Amino acid sequence: MNSYRPTIGLEVHAELTTRTKMFCDSPNAPHEAAANTNICPICMAHPGTLPVANKEAVHQVLRVGTAINGTLADFTEFDRKSYFYPDIPKGYQISQYEFPLVKGGVLEGVEVTRIHLEEDTARSSHDNATGKSLVDFNRAGVPLMELVTEPVIHDAETAGRFARELQLLLRTLGASHANLEKGEMRIEANISVSKTDAFGIKVEVKNLNSFRSVERAIAYEIERQSKLLDEGGAVTQETRGWDEGKQQTFSQRVKEGAADYRYFPEPDLPKMVISEIPEFAREKLEAGLPELPWERRARYAALGLKPDACAYLADGISRGVFFDALTQKLGGDETLVALAANYLISDVAGWYTKQGISEYENFSPVTFAKLIELIGNNSLSSRGAKDVLLLILEGDAREPEVIAKEKGLVQVSDPEALRACVREVMGQQEAVVVEYRAGKEAALQFLVGQAMKATRGAGNPATLRTLLLEELAKGE
Repeated sequence: MNSYRPTIGLEVHAELTTRTKMFCDSPNAPHEAAANTNICPICMAHPGTLPVANKEAVHQVLRVGTAINGTLADFTEFDRKSYFYPDIPKGYQISQYEFPLVKGGVLEGVEVTRIHLEEDTARSSHDNATGKSLVDFNRAGVPLMELVTEPVIHDAETAGRFARELQLLLRTLGASHANLEKGEMRIEANISVSKTDAFGIKVEVKNLNSFRSVERAIAYEIERQSKLLDEGGAVTQETRGWDEGKQQTFSQRVKEGAADYRYFPEPDLPKMVISEIPEFAREKLEAGLPELPWERRARYAALGLKPDACAYLADGISRGVFFDALTQKLGGDETLVALAANYLISDVAGWYTKQGISEYENFSPVTFAKLIELIGNNSLSSRGAKDVLLLILEGDAREPEVIAKEKGLVQVSDPEALRACVREVMGQQEAVVVEYRAGKEAALQFLVGQAMKATRGAGNPATLRTLLLEELAKGE
């Protein structure tokens, strides 16, 4: 099976965060608790109603295309995509086919084929108690961006990285919340395997509601298809679902082709010439972009941070805002910034994960900067800093220095104040002193630890080590 070359393309749908729906003025609130409240005759497809395109939705897609350096359309139009499901009240979906808003572009090293706009479908559910299927039309007509990649991905990990980067980009641009668990971002993977340069039979996998599911489903499908071919079978072009419980794909239906949808230009919407709309000029779109994720990572790298730290700190709007405020408070000192990054990645991230709450709630970058400065000037040991940090995260609003003094954690670095403690420890550990003088280097670290214990963690370990070396040398 190792001789098969996988080829993967992704199709990603993302609900856009506009005020109203794609072709009407109903509120864009698909998660409204009460079913069928955000609807109107247009999104319910009543006879005689006419759609009007949402200008902000077009704007957001063009911004995404600009961010990935895609080619923005000049001429574009909407099309009717015909299929008959209960969640499509018109019997067709207004989408784009031949003239998408964006062609080309690259994200996370993966080439993008196209990005276009369409309307979302309603949401269907099945009531097991009554045996009836229910349809909630709050989501019907919500602006939906569809992005299609080129079939240039060859492993599950690359697919996962691309999907995560797209989510981060959409959130950075404010184009979509892109929460997979809420269906605001939906990923489908087209997978084939072949022993030659020609593509194999493509299988589409749906129901991927997490990045881990994307990676696991692709890995499973590669193995399934390869094994099937090795056993003399043939891969069927079809749509398959992903069963999270069984960790395997399952057949749903034969895959439709473009001809099955009977695309034709939407007669109720005018054609658009993008160059005739001043705010859609590429120069204006570029000027309006925020700092993009890869630009932020490069800026953090310029501060001397390691790649994994850059990736973590740039992976989320709140993290980046917090870290930028922190960096400014630290005056851009690279040593202190690197120290702060280490605490954020380990201690702070670990605490938030354990608590299961949103990051940086009631956690001030100003307060954290003061804590880092105490560590930097040797007023706090690493152990003491962790204790003070925990209290701050748990809600102690006092200054870090006040907390440290109250808890007896302020680090002592004065040699004369520590020398008596060092001599006392040496007197209590005479056997260890003899071992060190006999050549056992590890004994020194034990003595440092005992001295730290004697000072209740307040002694500067570097100072204690220096004093121990001085005192040990006197008896040699």
